[in-house]
Amino acid sequence: MNQKVKNTVTLLICVILLTALDQATKYLAVLHLSPEKGGSDLILWKGVFRLQYLENRGAAFGIFQGQKAILAITTVIVFLFLCWLFFHLPLEQRFSPLRWLIIFLLAGAVGNFIDRMRLGYVVDFFYFELIHFPIFNVADIYVTCSVILLVLLFLFYYKEEDFNRIWPGKRKEEA
Repeated sequence: MNQKVKNTVTLLICVILLTALDQATKYLAVLHLSPEKGGSDLILWKGVFRLQYLENRGAAFGIFQGQKAILAITTVIVFLFLCWLFFHLPLEQRFSPLRWLIIFLLAGAVGNFIDRMRLGYVVDFFYFELIHFPIFNVADIYVTCSVILLVLLFLFYYKEEDFNRIWPGKRKEEA
């Protein structure tokens, strides 16, 4: 099996499994935490962390409330860009961390996209009440951690010559 095929299979399997994990946790949150199903908050560490059901009709931190079309279009554009980037990365080991972060970003995007299209909102349920952090879900964890790690990689691991190899158009402009 050549490397491109192996990367594609890895991408598909991982995105499907990570999305399934996200959807399973959201299903459990609806089943056990939703007031409509007779559920209530589950305090895991009093005053610090709880599971609390929330229907988020916006994006991160509640922005774009009720803007389902904008969020759907943005998600599709980001999804397509990430797929393009994944398949245009050099096949070297040096770019493996970037490939894995793209997989997690894709899974997070797909997980929340499924909720938005199916329910009209995203199911959130993790709440750090100690710092009053916005309620979030597993897909949000994928996206947030991946973005933080991407920033760190771009600041401390990848160099200018790596960027030139990621963005083929940039090489043509400089020539």
